[in-house]
Amino acid sequence: MKAFILPMLAAILLALFPPAPLSAAAETQRYAVAPTEDVWFYAGEREEDRLFLLPCTYYVRVLEEGETYSAVEYAADAAPYKKLLGYCRTDLLLFVDFIPARPYLVREVTLTYRLPDAGSLGSEEFSAVQRTFAYYGERTERGQRYYYVYDGETFGYVPADEPLAYERNDDYLQAVSGETEQSPAPETENASPNGVQIAVICVVCAAAVVVAVLVLRGKKPPQSDPDV
Repeated sequence: MKAFILPMLAAILLALFPPAPLSAAAETQRYAVAPTEDVWFYAGEREEDRLFLLPCTYYVRVLEEGETYSAVEYAADAAPYKKLLGYCRTDLLLFVDFIPARPYLVREVTLTYRLPDAGSLGSEEFSAVQRTFAYYGERTERGQRYYYVYDGETFGYVPADEPLAYERNDDYLQAVSGETEQSPAPETENASPNGVQIAVICVVCAAAVVVAVLVLRGKKPPQSDPDV
């Protein structure tokens, strides 16, 4: 009977106070945002390895946090993009404790290239060529702006006349300021039991006492030694 009572009590208490579930995704994925316009994505752990400036308010997934540089990845292997592995300056990143809904900027750019004048026989339909690229970021060298792009096979730079306009993220600002919509706080393992839980516990304890009394009454009293 005792062997039945203890497992029953344990099962009921576990059902009343289940352990808080853990998010496997949150444990295995860590992100950091580029909160300013000067966060570079590097090919290596040197200033000379700068590739492009990350789109401001977008994220990198952190693979390993370092003292000076952190190993990160940007973008995902989903057309028209391809994941890039590299580094960012740790002190310029803002690390967050949530998985952003829109971590990477998804933005294609179409550039038009004008061909040289072909004379009187040139056709207007063939005087320009258009190419579409997946945009990653940009940099400026000697006064010339460049986009860092991917064409489905190759990464590289293309000249550009102006900065690319795109929608900014603000989820990391809300998380820091606490202005996100308040949701009911989940019950923790240390939370006080409610009335229903207390009543059930009392019933279970009373039942356990009754069963214990019945077990004790069913035992035969020890026989006295006739020689004493």
